[in-house]
Amino acid sequence: MIGVGLVGYGTAGEFFHAPLIAATPGLRLAAVVTRDAGRAARIRRDHPGAEVVASAAELLARRPDLVVVATPNRTHVPLATEALAAGLPVVVDKPAAATAAEVLELARLAGERGVMFTVYQNRRWDGDFRTLRGLDLGEVHRFESRFERYRPVPKGGWRENGGPEEMGGLLYDLGSHLVDQALRYLGPVTGVYAECDVRRDGVGADDDTFVALTHAGGARSHLWMSAVTGRLGPRFRVLGSRAAYVKWGLDPQEERLRAGERPGGPGWGAESPEHWGSLGVDGGTRPVPTEPGAYPEFWSGVVACLTTGAPPPVDPAEAAETAAVLHAARTSAAERRVVSLEPPAT
Repeated sequence: MIGVGLVGYGTAGEFFHAPLIAATPGLRLAAVVTRDAGRAARIRRDHPGAEVVASAAELLARRPDLVVVATPNRTHVPLATEALAAGLPVVVDKPAAATAAEVLELARLAGERGVMFTVYQNRRWDGDFRTLRGLDLGEVHRFESRFERYRPVPKGGWRENGGPEEMGGLLYDLGSHLVDQALRYLGPVTGVYAECDVRRDGVGADDDTFVALTHAGGARSHLWMSAVTGRLGPRFRVLGSRAAYVKWGLDPQEERLRAGERPGGPGWGAESPEHWGSLGVDGGTRPVPTEPGAYPEFWSGVVACLTTGAPPPVDPAEAAETAAVLHAARTSAAERRVVSLEPPAT
């Protein structure tokens, strides 16, 4: 069994990491870092085999087989650096870092120490995105993708009030998923335009953001992320030369994890037919069954990497590409211009 040390037990640690780690064959949640008494009590209740420790330094001194970093964004690089320098493999939550250079430096350090480094881009395993990647739409020329919510009253915290140094706001939060999916679906990006706005009182980071990407192949991605959308748009509207795919609603895995469900039970990741997307053109469409969502596959990929030498489930070079686009989007919004990017060398 691979003993996992989880650093952080906020939303990411409690709902997106700990339950999936505990459900993955070959992984054992050995220890969790938190100083919060309420969180510690929930760890002991939900994961009685895991030790609660007070600091990352204390965790690293125990030398777990794998370190998972699920802390505020600004701490990702220093914590991952410390763990990798100690010769421990690392999974870091998205966004791994503010710049591509920082991600590549983490990858370089991992290579130097001969250990795995990967980034938790779990939305690659959303059922609707998995479905989309298997569809033949002809030549895709526009990819529209949204993570929209209506939360007129802010919840507070660093995500809503953190400055650029904290990577707060929706661009780095939900945008990390949207950009990663666009890159995986349509390939490298050569131009980035973004609008990052703050709409709600008492919020200091972007809560209503739009990003337009020009891909090297000529297609365009339009990406929306917002906390102030009173009428939600489709999750996907993807237009190709032969057909379009339109899908409403979110992958159900997050909701089920927050409700306390765990992978491995019957119907995990399955979506009911009324939420399936449609394929075709106006006047001739058909429903398309959504493939089951599969967040556990990320963790199975981690086990395979650590035990058989398989590639990591998310290539650090891909995470660096996502970081470059997000940084360009931040620059575009601040300077009100299109930012050009060089596609990564092949």
